Amino acid sequence: MLADRLPDELPGDPMHWADAWIKEATSANVQKNPNALTLATVSATGQPSARVVLCKHFVPDPGYFVVYTNYESRKTRELLGNANVCAVFHWDSLGRQIRIEGKAVLAPESESDAYFASREWGSQLGAWGSDQSRPIESRAALLAQIRERGELLGLEFGDGTGTLNSDDIPEIPRPPHWGGIRIWARSIELWINGVDRIHDRALWQREIVQASDHGFSVAPWTGTRLQP
Repeated sequence: MLADRLPDELPGDPMHWADAWIKEATSANVQKNPNALTLATVSATGQPSARVVLCKHFVPDPGYFVVYTNYESRKTRELLGNANVCAVFHWDSLGRQIRIEGKAVLAPESESDAYFASREWGSQLGAWGSDQSRPIESRAALLAQIRERGELLGLEFGDGTGTLNSDDIPEIPRPPHWGGIRIWARSIELWINGVDRIHDRALWQREIVQASDHGFSVAPWTGTRLQP
């Protein structure tokens, strides 16, 4: 079990501390999706929007988080226009929060391919079948659209059942409009709930400079304690 407050001497690298928090939240089964992450983006007109996504990978060194989504979604369109994003993990039962600010880039195709191949076939089909955030007249129309696209991919459904005829399911390729997003941390704040609202907070910041389509070169972290 981790300490209920941050150490007097802050660690030089906060990412391994954050990694321990995420792993503890997962092992403690504190909520259905302990990897739930609120991700905020900003439109070209300056309108912020936020949604909860699932963090599927966290790489403490060099320090980025990975989520997967439809590349035609609002979030992706916005971050491609403005790469500055903010994200928050919050575990109420543990009294802990991680707040991240940084830049988002698309993940390498090989990374997206590997994760997509690991998904259940129903989730794979959903990535093909749903035009995320676009209007549709009814749920029945959505299910019919998903089934139609599944049949185009070689899936065979039982009449009227909505299920496959057998376990012999063909390989479903990753849609070109679906894949990973890497969130590279430029700053990270760790927060621990305190008695009488005297919370424990610390902020680490660093310089990041884009070095490739998928990654950044990073400077060392500088940490400071914050008042609650």
